Amino acid sequence: MIVTTSVRAEFARRSARANALPPSPILKFVSLLCLAQAEIAGALWSAAAMPPLSSGQSGGMAAALQNELLSLVEPFLRIVADRGPEQLVEQALARLDDDVLTARTRLLTYWNGDVTARDDYLSRAILRPYAEVLRSRGETLDRLHNPGHCPFCGGAPMISTRREIPDAAEAAMRMLHCGLCGLEWKFNRACCPACAEEKPDKLPVYKSDAHPAVRIEACETCGRYVKSIDLTLDARPIAEVDDVVSLSMDLWAIDEGLTRIEPGLAGV
Repeated sequence: MIVTTSVRAEFARRSARANALPPSPILKFVSLLCLAQAEIAGALWSAAAMPPLSSGQSGGMAAALQNELLSLVEPFLRIVADRGPEQLVEQALARLDDDVLTARTRLLTYWNGDVTARDDYLSRAILRPYAEVLRSRGETLDRLHNPGHCPFCGGAPMISTRREIPDAAEAAMRMLHCGLCGLEWKFNRACCPACAEEKPDKLPVYKSDAHPAVRIEACETCGRYVKSIDLTLDARPIAEVDDVVSLSMDLWAIDEGLTRIEPGLAGV
């Protein structure tokens, strides 16, 4: 039960951080999204049995979704339909018309890696508390683990942070943050998580005076990027939430022909 509290509290902490930042419609939505995910996490943990999803065991996966998760989808989608950005409202309304089989198939398709988060933001948002609770319980997931992706669930990095290394003379360490289960893991400071490019001249960094703690870490080899927040300047930010504040930098990157490895909470 201690873990249940910590998982729910973490989602609530993200919601509170969104409310503490300069107000905007998208941050208000992020706050509500995190609270809705907290409810899913609590309900899943309280379920009598919640087997981990497995791309190699579709029967067990379908049973888990049918018994524990599918009943929580409709309330979540109604929150998105009522308070989300226009594009997500349309998607949520469409999914509210899904029958049980279709709803389950959508989530299984995402879980099996057949589509990216860019194509199915809502499935990732629904599965996020599921994956995070499984991680907190120490489960082992049978999902594809590509280099540069999450060592627990195989999800792609949503954002990067730079943190100080206690009692060390070297520069700040680089952490990647999974968009599916929320895990943070240390990663090479000079390497593209998408294609493993390591040549410094192929890994440009872009900054904006408007957001001094944020930068775009791009790769000219694959054309992708991850946004990074420097926590050595201010340790208060919660990376995936504060990421939304500098959305203008993502829009600039898109105009430059770059593609974010994994969309953030704003869906970009």
